[in-house]
Amino acid sequence: MNETQQRITQGGRAKAASNSNLLDFYRTMRRIRSFEERVGELFVRGQSAGSMLHLSIGEEAGAAGVCAAMQPQDSFTTHHRGHGIFLARGADPKAMMAEIAGKETGYCHGKGGSMHIADMALGHLGANAIVGGGIPAVVGAGLSSKHFKKNSVSVAFFGDGAMQQGILYESMNMAALWGLPVMFVCINNQYGMGTRVDRATKNTAFDQRAKAFGLNGAVVDGLDVEEVGSTARALIDDARAGKPGFLSIECYRFFGHARMDKSPYRDEQEEAVGRSKDPVRFARDRLISTGLEEAEALDTLDKAIAAEMDATIDFAVASKAPATTSMYRDVYAAGEPEPEPVRVRIDRVLARDEA
Repeated sequence: MNETQQRITQGGRAKAASNSNLLDFYRTMRRIRSFEERVGELFVRGQSAGSMLHLSIGEEAGAAGVCAAMQPQDSFTTHHRGHGIFLARGADPKAMMAEIAGKETGYCHGKGGSMHIADMALGHLGANAIVGGGIPAVVGAGLSSKHFKKNSVSVAFFGDGAMQQGILYESMNMAALWGLPVMFVCINNQYGMGTRVDRATKNTAFDQRAKAFGLNGAVVDGLDVEEVGSTARALIDDARAGKPGFLSIECYRFFGHARMDKSPYRDEQEEAVGRSKDPVRFARDRLISTGLEEAEALDTLDKAIAAEMDATIDFAVASKAPATTSMYRDVYAAGEPEPEPVRVRIDRVLARDEA
């Protein structure tokens, strides 16, 4: 029996083998959704570092689809709502949660927090809390890749609020002018903080702006992760060949700008319609309706993911806070003397005066 003829029996029902990667997409999106729910829980429990958290619930297809199209040598930057993107890229959720909790076991040893996570091993050049702040870094990475012939693409993820930032247009112009292996990805969740996108700009066809600079441009519905994935793959393949691209992924931010934001600027009807466009549920329904997976099997998968993400909170809470003596670690080059802490300097000066 060859692979095409193979039948896999689950739950007493025969299921045809398939080349579809929808189950992998679903697993990634479910992990993101569950992780973000635990991040919200950590905040409510008062165990997160800092006072701001930005959840990406409702945006999972953008993270899963684009990251699946990237290769191991590729790099990327994210905005302040980047937990899901980093997780889709292969991040350890325990280390992520520990970082959000400000603990030593986090990716940046507790110094980056939710909005400044980075990991060069996975090509994460850094999240950035400044709107559009991470975009120009990918131009530098793309220039490096082209110069050293690394065959790598650098991807900038940002929100629709960054579409009004001049640094984006400077970056797109340079990428197009120099033929850099760069991809610009706008996660258009319809709101820049409390301002709806159509109140911030007259023309919301963002791909047209990219095309005006000479980039490939596309708009995709963030409800369908398979569509996101195939579109992103085509654009990234072209970028790797020296034709930079731009992708606008239209989705809906399920909750407020930050965890404490109750989004009073949106009415209940709008939110109900927006949340009905759920990429995780859409993928699950498609898996079941096409016979690619059984509901019971997906329930089992969901429970396993929930348990995995529950463990992230336990890990973060049990981890130690970084020692104050580590505040200069990763700030200065190896071998450089660390600055003298103010308290130590004052004590030294006072001791000299007393002598």
